[in-house]
Amino acid sequence: MKWKTTLVLLAIAIGLGVFIKFYDSKRPGTEEAQREAQNVVNFDRDKIDGVIIQNGDEKIEMHRRDNKWRLETPIKDQADSSLIDNLLSNLENWQKDATIAAKEIEADKKKLNEFGLSRPKLRLRLLGESAPPEILFGKDAALEGKMYVRFENSRETYLANQSIKKDVEKKADDFRDRKLTDLITAQVSRVVVKTPAGEMELQKEGDHWEIVKPLRARGDDQRIGDLLAQVTTARIQQFVADDRGDLRPYGLAEPRGSITLFGQDDKQGQVLQIGRVPEKQPDQVYVRFSSRAFVYTLPKKTEEILNTRPNDVRDRHLVRIDTNVLDRITIDAPGKGKTVLARKEENWTIASRNNAAANVSEVHRLIELFKNEQVTKFVEEVASNLPKYGLDKPQLQVTFSSFASENTAETKAGERPFATVSFGKIDGNIVYARLGDEPFIVSVRRGFPDQIFTDPLQWQELALFKFKPEQIHRFTVMTDKELSLARGANNQWTLAKGSGEIDQNNVQSLLNTLSVLHAVRWVGAATPSHGFEKPLLILTFATSADDKALHKIIIGGPAGDGMWFARTEEHEGVFVLSTPDLNALKLPLIKPPAASPTPTVATGATTSPVPSPAAKP
Repeated sequence: MKWKTTLVLLAIAIGLGVFIKFYDSKRPGTEEAQREAQNVVNFDRDKIDGVIIQNGDEKIEMHRRDNKWRLETPIKDQADSSLIDNLLSNLENWQKDATIAAKEIEADKKKLNEFGLSRPKLRLRLLGESAPPEILFGKDAALEGKMYVRFENSRETYLANQSIKKDVEKKADDFRDRKLTDLITAQVSRVVVKTPAGEMELQKEGDHWEIVKPLRARGDDQRIGDLLAQVTTARIQQFVADDRGDLRPYGLAEPRGSITLFGQDDKQGQVLQIGRVPEKQPDQVYVRFSSRAFVYTLPKKTEEILNTRPNDVRDRHLVRIDTNVLDRITIDAPGKGKTVLARKEENWTIASRNNAAANVSEVHRLIELFKNEQVTKFVEEVASNLPKYGLDKPQLQVTFSSFASENTAETKAGERPFATVSFGKIDGNIVYARLGDEPFIVSVRRGFPDQIFTDPLQWQELALFKFKPEQIHRFTVMTDKELSLARGANNQWTLAKGSGEIDQNNVQSLLNTLSVLHAVRWVGAATPSHGFEKPLLILTFATSADDKALHKIIIGGPAGDGMWFARTEEHEGVFVLSTPDLNALKLPLIKPPAASPTPTVATGATTSPVPSPAAKP
């Protein structure tokens, strides 16, 4: 055999092998083939782009565009995509219960009439690539829940479940989407509400809503979201008429009001006009929706939109704080100086006190306090008379800032305040306040400013000492008497001053408390009322790390609620000490002396009385 002939045969063999492999890959497997053979109809639903239903004289035609279904006949409107998808899904799973061969039908011409398949009133046609022939629906069979069906170009007849017939024999209105709009609340970026009281415009800036008209103010994200949801989740009650006729019967020739929703790139918007309440359906209201060009009825509560006023959707939170950019908090109280708190990674320091460690939990409490505080009243829309409210010279100002340590392309180095809250006069149960970047005067609870520490000493961290018990090697406790102890060999404690047997367990308990002592809270500078002139207890100790440096804690008078005032020489200011900690520091360190034995008297012995020194013989 010549080599050229061999090459040709080899090429043919390879080509045939590739074809067979390709052909086999496109053929369904045995199980799949059996399932398809049992189906009434087989199609690729992703390639179906149209559905035509002929139900007697009514023809319903629907087409899919951009993954959305629309009614084209007998009326043009938005179709219920979920309803059509459900129909296609049921068709995919529609199986034959029995097959009546075409030969049997040909043998008895009357059978098609008996089955209702000669001229059926109900027909279904799918449009699209590789779509099956038109499906003809006949009569119900004697077998319960079954019916006769066939394809338009075939006399072969199937006995199948009636469920598909229920999906198909609907009226055109049944296929109309009762959801008013496909727009979802999260997609709305602008809103215009027109009511008899005036016009209101809302604009979304980033993640938050702002009121643009009739005043500029922060919007309440939750309330505005609820307002939008009245439209975006609205369900149509009745399909009344198209909007090309006389709209006066519906109160829509001159609607009572409207709400227009704008998507991100939508300049025209979707307009919902609100008309009157139908006489026979007092629980509904006539509306006209521009994007669908029809008159519908919606639940009557929809007209609540017309009662919306700017203050109804204003953010009642005193201030918005973005903790992701918060780096500085400045508390300025005239006469008490400024306290500057600075964030250092996950911790906070008192920048105005040489970056001493701050009470982190207290800083977080302050932030949450401001984030959750709501105004009790919007007092003035224009802050033109600040002295009237004591805001020309505030009693307290709190500023929240971001901070950049270096220049970048976006920001310059330094502090950038983003919110300053000023507190003015007290008036009954409220105090007047103003947010620096807003022109309004509001009021908040009278007690709110009292929850803000204005003394920098109050911001100190609560940990007083950070040692290990074994690091303390000598200490002195002074109450009504003085007792000094030193750590000896084998970690046993001995008396350096005082007498008696040491209670080693109580000493260890005292050290365990003292080495990691925490304040309950900081009070501020010391005053005579704290009782340090006559202290309850003074405790000094030295550690092995630095024997020359003495640490001292002085406990003064009671602070109420079972606690005590105290101070240390390492920290400035007075703190509150808990009673359990005080009890641990006051534990008796010397064991009580053993009781003397009681003398015993022998049985039967007698004693003579000791004569008094004054008695005479």
